[in-house]
Amino acid sequence: MSEAPNPAEANESAVAPVPVAASEPVVESVIETDVTSDTVTVRRAPKYGRFMTIGGALGAVVALVLTLSFSPNPTPLQQDLGIDSGQVFGFMLLICGAIGVGIGALVALAFDRSLAKRTASVTVEHEVAHRVDETP
Repeated sequence: MSEAPNPAEANESAVAPVPVAASEPVVESVIETDVTSDTVTVRRAPKYGRFMTIGGALGAVVALVLTLSFSPNPTPLQQDLGIDSGQVFGFMLLICGAIGVGIGALVALAFDRSLAKRTASVTVEHEVAHRVDETP
């Protein structure tokens, strides 16, 4: 019969203990916190990009309605210039979209001015923690 190695003995031989040097000093760290107070102004502000996007989308809808409200038969001027209804929609989209973006920005600016009246001053505390290493 052959003797199989004991798995416990194989694991012990593979892991060697690491000696700890007694000459290394033990470093203790203390955490200090600094607290500062400041007065800030808090107010709400609208997101201009969203207002302008909604205005542009509404301008696109208006351009579509205006394009579809014209007669489906092209006018003699459109026939002479070779303009179809898709090109009319493109031009209307440029005009109405730009106007919609501008109106959206103006509405956001009006909201910003009306919400500026509701500002509040608040005292805030800023706390910073840092470690101070002490050697014996």
